[in-house]
Amino acid sequence: MTRLASQWKQRGLWIVVGVFVALVGLGTLVGMPWRYAGGGAATAAIQILAALATVGIGAAVAWLGVTSGSEKR
Repeated sequence: MTRLASQWKQRGLWIVVGVFVALVGLGTLVGMPWRYAGGGAATAAIQILAALATVGIGAAVAWLGVTSGSEKR
């Protein structure tokens, strides 16, 4: 396997993982699990913030996958 092919596979993996994590966060927001939790407003707020953080982390991982290949080595 050439070095370029290996680099593309590694970048693609980071992008796929990042997109998956972001989609999990969005799915959590769409599913609104805080409606079924019995903890009240505090539980709902924590779950919403955690879902938003998941989307942010996923986007950051995907962004790192995209930008890591553009560096000159």
